[in-house]
Amino acid sequence: MTKPLPTTLPATRDTRIDVIRALALITIFINHVPNNPFEPFTSKNFGFSDAAEAFVLISGISAAFAYGLKFQPGMALPTTLKVWRRAGVLYIAQLGTTMATIGIFAFFALRFATPELLEKINIGPIMDQTAESLLGIVTFGHQLGYNNILSMYAVVLLLIPAFLLIGRYGLGWMVAASGALWFAAGLFRIGPPNFPNEGVWFLNPLSWQFLFVIGLASMIHVKRGGSLPVNKWLVGGAAAYLAVSLAWVQVPLWGIDVSMGLPNVLTGFEKTYLSGPRLLHVLAAAYLVAVLPWVSGVARLSDTNPLAVMGRHALPVFVTGTILSMAAQAFRETHESDFLTDVLIIVAGIALQFALAWYIEWYRAVIRAPKPARIGSPQAADIMSNRMLPEKIKRSSGVA
Repeated sequence: MTKPLPTTLPATRDTRIDVIRALALITIFINHVPNNPFEPFTSKNFGFSDAAEAFVLISGISAAFAYGLKFQPGMALPTTLKVWRRAGVLYIAQLGTTMATIGIFAFFALRFATPELLEKINIGPIMDQTAESLLGIVTFGHQLGYNNILSMYAVVLLLIPAFLLIGRYGLGWMVAASGALWFAAGLFRIGPPNFPNEGVWFLNPLSWQFLFVIGLASMIHVKRGGSLPVNKWLVGGAAAYLAVSLAWVQVPLWGIDVSMGLPNVLTGFEKTYLSGPRLLHVLAAAYLVAVLPWVSGVARLSDTNPLAVMGRHALPVFVTGTILSMAAQAFRETHESDFLTDVLIIVAGIALQFALAWYIEWYRAVIRAPKPARIGSPQAADIMSNRMLPEKIKRSSGVA
């Protein structure tokens, strides 16, 4: 069993995590407004994985600071409660974005006489099977299109204390247990069921937890004084894999069968079960960012940089971006949009997300500012005493 570790973190925040997370948030927003002029330049067009995988991996890395390093004997229960409280916040956020999306599409459907809008992004069952769908919404069994990341993330957080408990016996055991669950979920097609629809969640948390745990374990290992292995073979292999995936997507080569009789979870490209090629792609990219200073250094920006500020406030920015992208989708379904209109929609949406992050930063600075002491309070007496101290010194020494 590993020795307890100090939970004190460095005073300076590593902005690389915030910057990369902000880029993932911007990419997710762009991808959630399909067929806009910026979409062909997002990461999903250059490899097997996309911004969702990057976001989950970064979240796992961040969780090492927030929870992983604090999960020590005597602190396991309060840390677990904090993790589950965060899962509760995500639950409320998921319900909020879902209801906002339904409201947005209902408004545009009524205002512009386009009832077909209420058949989009899985809203149809809510209209046809209202009672069942509402039950599904509050239990996460019914999820709207483009509104399924937070639900997966919330369930992953519920699982994390169990993995951290296993991690006390070694990080390798934690990753192995997580990998076994990932493989079993993909092999036997296991996942939280949809309701009232058939099938499992679009982003299966039993599969996606593996990517989160890899990020969590890697950062805990590094903070314990370890390091990632660096040699020319690993770097070359990761770079080659990224190059192959780029060619595969761009050519494209989707018709080639590479299964060799192996399970789909190992050789397929399913997003639901986070199949092997997608998982390896995001890990290869993350590895190169981590071990090549000239790559990771690009993201090491000032903590006042707009990207760093946005990344620090990921959840409210993500929720806002989701709602804005849903409004953009509904608007584009009911209006003729051209190149310039689409550009304005995307630019305005990203600008609003930056503005929200700056507002949160400003708001927190204001509420954390020291309050003036009331007259007559002990604090005020101490302040006045300190201010009069030089005068008292002068008088006692005879100085006029």
